[in-house]
Amino acid sequence: MLKSIAASKDVNLGFVTETQCPFCSVQCKMRVSKEQPLSGSRRYTYTVEGLPNAASEGRLCVKGMNAHQHAMSRDRLLQPLVKKNGELVPATWEEALSLICDRFQAIREAHGPDSLGVYGGGSLTNESAYLLGKFARVALGTKYVDYNGRFCMSAAASAGNKTFGIDRGLTCRLSDIPLARCIILAGTNIAECQPTLMPYFTKAKENGAIIIVIDPRVTATAAIADIHLQLKPGTDAALANGMLKVLLDEQLMDKTFIDDKTNGFPELKEHISTMDLKDIASMTGLNEAAIRKAAMAYGKAETGIIFTARGVEQQTDGHVAVRNFLNLVLATGKIGKPGCGYGAVTGQGNGQGGREHGQKSDQLPGYRNIEDEQDRDYVASVWGINAADIPRKGVSAYEMMELVHKRVIRSLFVMGSNPVVSNPNANLVEEGLKQLDFLVVADMFISETAQMADVVLPVTAYLENDGTLTNLEGRVLLRESTLAAPGETRHDWMILCQLAEGLGKHSYFNFRSAEQIFDELRLASRGGLADYYGITYDRLRRDGGVYWPCTSTEENGNQGMMFEHRFAHPDGKAIFMSVPNRLPQEVPSVEFPLTMTNGRVLSHYLTGVQTHRSYSLAARNVENYVEIHPNSAKKYHIEDGEWVEVTSRRGSFSVRSRVTDKIREDTLFVPMHWGGIQNVNKATSPELDPNCKMPGFKTSTVSIRPLRLQPPK
Repeated sequence: MLKSIAASKDVNLGFVTETQCPFCSVQCKMRVSKEQPLSGSRRYTYTVEGLPNAASEGRLCVKGMNAHQHAMSRDRLLQPLVKKNGELVPATWEEALSLICDRFQAIREAHGPDSLGVYGGGSLTNESAYLLGKFARVALGTKYVDYNGRFCMSAAASAGNKTFGIDRGLTCRLSDIPLARCIILAGTNIAECQPTLMPYFTKAKENGAIIIVIDPRVTATAAIADIHLQLKPGTDAALANGMLKVLLDEQLMDKTFIDDKTNGFPELKEHISTMDLKDIASMTGLNEAAIRKAAMAYGKAETGIIFTARGVEQQTDGHVAVRNFLNLVLATGKIGKPGCGYGAVTGQGNGQGGREHGQKSDQLPGYRNIEDEQDRDYVASVWGINAADIPRKGVSAYEMMELVHKRVIRSLFVMGSNPVVSNPNANLVEEGLKQLDFLVVADMFISETAQMADVVLPVTAYLENDGTLTNLEGRVLLRESTLAAPGETRHDWMILCQLAEGLGKHSYFNFRSAEQIFDELRLASRGGLADYYGITYDRLRRDGGVYWPCTSTEENGNQGMMFEHRFAHPDGKAIFMSVPNRLPQEVPSVEFPLTMTNGRVLSHYLTGVQTHRSYSLAARNVENYVEIHPNSAKKYHIEDGEWVEVTSRRGSFSVRSRVTDKIREDTLFVPMHWGGIQNVNKATSPELDPNCKMPGFKTSTVSIRPLRLQPPK
């Protein structure tokens, strides 16, 4: 690692530091240099270059190239803020921490420990995510802890656990992509969300692979597809049934693999035999020939990989939709060997690691089950407490917001998230947060949620803090900093330790570095499904990254390939599941005739708290928009570029229109990166998947109208 030229709080000094991008799940490595201004100039020059690594191979996208801009922004919070007379004003750390501890204790004494809630984020390091879960359960004693990753990976995670016995984003390696002869990209827009991975897919095409994209929109990813299935939103599970029907009819199953390594196939076969491909085509809005062509391409291919992302997962049947795509993987035996597998394309930077070590309401570190007595006993022994003192399972992220609205949760601690923008049914969330007795937010900026807080704590950025993150393929990476924290900012984990001390729990949080926390995490995860015990900082420095599970410091881990010999269920077999065809939770009506889906754009990330502070990224997308097909625009008297109002049963938002033939006539698309009146989540559905509690972001029915004083000419 290159040492910085200067590591001081003087922001005028130059530096050179090696780090990794804070945004998506690829976690590209890079070098950032800040050079002194030329004589007579006040402008500093920043140089960013990609560094060789096993995931992005040295590539960077536009977000990574400009990530330093938000870290250097003048909008950075550099000291604590406390609300007085309705206004956030500067305060000392002593004042802010004392106020938080006093209020937490008073609310807990008056209403019980479960009146306190903790809400985390999928961009926190493994160390901070681990400590946040421990802080909730040990320092506060509350069962109410969850995080925004619930909206990202929960459907794929639960599907992987049920099907394979374990959840890890990719069951294969990124390097397997060029070896695949057929690749299905279901509900994932790699070109805009993980652009540094696109060369893997172009290489696969050069090698003769057929690429199938399943998406209601003609995205930049769909542009490289050999087959684009432009289905109706929310009908992915039915499409997978149609493809299974073709595979069965054409006898393109791997019978030996099915007999030796799976359970439940006879029931699936009987279930699929009752289906009519014509009915499935009608439900999905596709033609039979297209479904058959895609199924035959995947079934006949010697090797193949299926990837899913939020397009499939952010539905109220996201769990079973993913399981049906896993049925395709198992039926053809395309897993556990080079060029084969399944991948859930993680969205957030540490979406994989963030859900493994206790930040979710139902989990303890190492992917342990918080309701399992042996798991509770083990983690309690690591923490030095009685197992009975670990709270039981809480609720999911959006359900926490419902409890906030009902005033069951009366105080909330938010770290690394912006729930007032990212949650569905955002109006209810905003109303609930306003009713809280006490709201604390730890962030780099004044987000929409921080504006509502009683105390805001300034935290360090990716350039300034140390820790590990786990990328989309299960590779644990070490991000070390050589830059000092600016102003009075403090690391996430340091804030948690100081709050724990104020709450009388110092002995359980006596850490002096991120590495010390990781060493406890390693021990707490030992023997769990997500076993990090064999991974150390020294090893990560030496090897550049280590796949989990890694049970011993002497072993090399699994080298990224899962299920070569057996699955993680006790009998070593994977499980098929019969999935019914069903319509989305909302179907178009006279009042709400269109289906709205949402997603990401290349230049922004999550709710935009960071990327909106980057002038280069903000300039690419200054405002939000809605994509609408020309025929629909004509029907609803909407002109390209004018402001429109989109309304659902929950509420309305206003954005500028973008008329395009790259979307279905019955569908609207709106990016998710803006708050305020442009917040798409004011209209999204709060209905949850019963299996994983994923909200139905992708299938809300809406109406649309122009906002104008005069009719169009």
